[in-house]
Amino acid sequence: MYISATVCFIIRKQIKHVFKFRAIDLFAGIGGIRLGIEWAFGNKIEFIWANEIDKYACQTYEQNFGEFPMGDITKTDIAKIPDFDLLFAGFPCQAFSIAGHKKGFHDTRGTLFFYIEKILEYHQPEAFLLENVAHLEHHDRGNTFKTIKYILEKKLGYTVYHKVLESCDFGVPQRRPRIFIVGFKNNYRFEFPKPINRKTKLIHILESEVDEKYYLSQQYLDTLKKHKERHRNKGNGFGYEILQYDGIANTLVVGGMGHERNLIVDLPMPYEPWQEGLDKRIYRNNEGVRKLTEREWARLQGFPDDFEFPVSRTQTYKQIANSVTVPVIEAIGMQMLKSLTEQEVISIRQSSLEPYLLT
Repeated sequence: MYISATVCFIIRKQIKHVFKFRAIDLFAGIGGIRLGIEWAFGNKIEFIWANEIDKYACQTYEQNFGEFPMGDITKTDIAKIPDFDLLFAGFPCQAFSIAGHKKGFHDTRGTLFFYIEKILEYHQPEAFLLENVAHLEHHDRGNTFKTIKYILEKKLGYTVYHKVLESCDFGVPQRRPRIFIVGFKNNYRFEFPKPINRKTKLIHILESEVDEKYYLSQQYLDTLKKHKERHRNKGNGFGYEILQYDGIANTLVVGGMGHERNLIVDLPMPYEPWQEGLDKRIYRNNEGVRKLTEREWARLQGFPDDFEFPVSRTQTYKQIANSVTVPVIEAIGMQMLKSLTEQEVISIRQSSLEPYLLT
């Protein structure tokens, strides 16, 4: 089979047009999924609509992407969402997580999945990517996930792939298993990305100069030690944790022991710790134990240093913990793009260009 130069030009022109995918960003948070997908797709994608209910997350999203997401998805007229090709959503996970009450579809946050269903059903996009906690697969003895798959595959007609991926397998030193669900309207071939060989350690993301405010007071550290000892005596393993520089961080979470399970020993010189006679509530501990900074948390999620957080320190930690690991999304996005573009080339060859093919 021979294809003329004219036909090759037509192919390139059509592919260039087809590859400009239009996307929407649901439950967008601060835009972690969008950032990873933009890294993967480059100029082949355009985000045309986003929604997020948290006003502080919207501020961060606007600061970095120049757009303020729409509000409550439950009050959105689905018909007014612009036509799009790809849907991305990190839908709320509290209803499915081990840390939460695990009410699933009996929790209103869990039912937000059904708004994704409605949008997919109405707009019929070419593909989607959904993200949630790894426990979703086993929630309610697997019944919750079976329901989700049944809706996506049987009711909506998508070819669905799912897999739990670990953030530490994709270049960031954080233990963070998450389930990813990829679906295609047609029977596209798709493979999840394989772990990369580069193993980043905690020391690679630490800042060289850290403000005094990140160091625990001597009183706070003493309290943590007593708390851990009480649990140890009861046969529990609960308590604070000092990370090793050549190791990785525990999963970043909001509240609870989110900070205390990710402490490090950092002894800058000169170091003036608490001493006998000084106020334990004020002076930093004499072991150099500190929390990780906001920027260090952001690096653990793969955000670049030029990503800005125009909100309070508390809100910044919350937003980062609630986000996705950007390099994981990038890796999945590259695989999605590969599947979509390969399929489009086949479609072009078999349909609109068929009259031009010479055999």
